[in-house]
Amino acid sequence: MATLDILDLKGSSKDKIDIPDEIVKQEINTNVLHLEVKRFLASARSGTSKTKGRSEVRGGGRKPWRQKGTGNARAGSSRSPIWKGGGITFGPVPRDYSFKLNKKVIRKSKLMALSDKFNEEKIMIVSEFNFEKPSTKNAAAILDNLKVGTNKVLIVLEKLDGNDLLSFRNIPNVLLTTCRSINTYEVLVSDYVIFTKNSLEKFLEEFSNARS
Repeated sequence: MATLDILDLKGSSKDKIDIPDEIVKQEINTNVLHLEVKRFLASARSGTSKTKGRSEVRGGGRKPWRQKGTGNARAGSSRSPIWKGGGITFGPVPRDYSFKLNKKVIRKSKLMALSDKFNEEKIMIVSEFNFEKPSTKNAAAILDNLKVGTNKVLIVLEKLDGNDLLSFRNIPNVLLTTCRSINTYEVLVSDYVIFTKNSLEKFLEEFSNARS
């Protein structure tokens, strides 16, 4: 059983919490991590690029000149792909880039990413973010107290609403997610992962339910 300190908003340890080895002591498989990152980025692609083929370009319904006798090459339409203003041959069309992975693979990759951060001592637990009103200034001060102010930080909240969200969302180097939506890609690209005590307990509860 691994143990992490629970920090207050000034960066001082005030308690400890146990985390199952199954979460933070995974053997890293780079192929699994690669597949999940590729899946996540592919699912985020819009796939809306589109060009018009010769049947979609306006005009070209009339034969430009008669078949024989002009000295020109035969032509049936001014919207042929070899003409200026013609349709595009084999151009992009809207498509869905996403693909599926087994749920167990996705879950495994998430645990591997968290294990990697744990081994680098880059997972932090804070008691709670207790903002009476939205304040980006106070949020930035908290990150400075935790000594992560200049790093890319993933903050895992129990839910994305309220003053916590409003306080952190305007800080450029901060990513926000929930304990249910945390994903491999965001964990890997972040320098530090910060859980609140409640979001970690919720994450551990859901992990335990998924395992049983």
